[in-house]
Amino acid sequence: MNEYDLHGKVAVITGASKGLGKAMAMALGSAGANLALVSRDLEQLNAVKLQVEAAGGRAESFQADVSDEAKVRQLERDVIEVFNGVHILINNAGMNLRKQVIEFTLEEWRHVLDTNLTSVFLMCRSFVPHMKGGGYGRIINMTSIMSHVSLPGRSAYSASKTALLGLTRALALELAPESITVNGISPGPFATEMNKALIQNPELNQQFLLKIPVGRWGRVEEIGHLALYLCSEAAGFLTGTDIVIDGGWTTQ
Repeated sequence: MNEYDLHGKVAVITGASKGLGKAMAMALGSAGANLALVSRDLEQLNAVKLQVEAAGGRAESFQADVSDEAKVRQLERDVIEVFNGVHILINNAGMNLRKQVIEFTLEEWRHVLDTNLTSVFLMCRSFVPHMKGGGYGRIINMTSIMSHVSLPGRSAYSASKTALLGLTRALALELAPESITVNGISPGPFATEMNKALIQNPELNQQFLLKIPVGRWGRVEEIGHLALYLCSEAAGFLTGTDIVIDGGWTTQ
């Protein structure tokens, strides 16, 4: 038996229109999973859908703001209508606002926490009931190295990601009797669109690389491979933990 075969499984992936979300979609799609791709950017989402289909997979696009309760409930109805079930949930949607604490407005603070933390609660509340009773389920929450360490100007982001790690652990205990695993992935510096300006600046890029023990940026495909493992039968005994994938950044 191929333990990485996801044929017959339905995976909901938020923030799937680019970067790490897209990489995880491509990895799970290549293993046979049917994908519900979720993002606010429908145009980019449809581009990912076409790439998945070109590689032989099946994907559908769902435009939604996952920090909005009503829209998550509608997303739940739409996904279940199309796929008639869910087995995998990857909570990848997130955002960062870099400011000193005293510079934040309450609205900005809440926006970061709603996007990075409350959205995960809303998605789990909607989709976990559809995952129960099948003897298999996988939830991946995209935490961050900022769940473990921090930097100046990352107060809201670090607060949201550290809280998400706590949610991951509690949910893993709640769902263990259902054979639904819940794990976090804490990425470090990856070569995504978000870091494009830094990567293209030779001086700043070199300064940044000196902080990474392995001496390079992470490749998004490496997150895809890790997500595929966590969703596979091979990872059935792994739950309630957080996997740091950062090139050694947090070991210093």
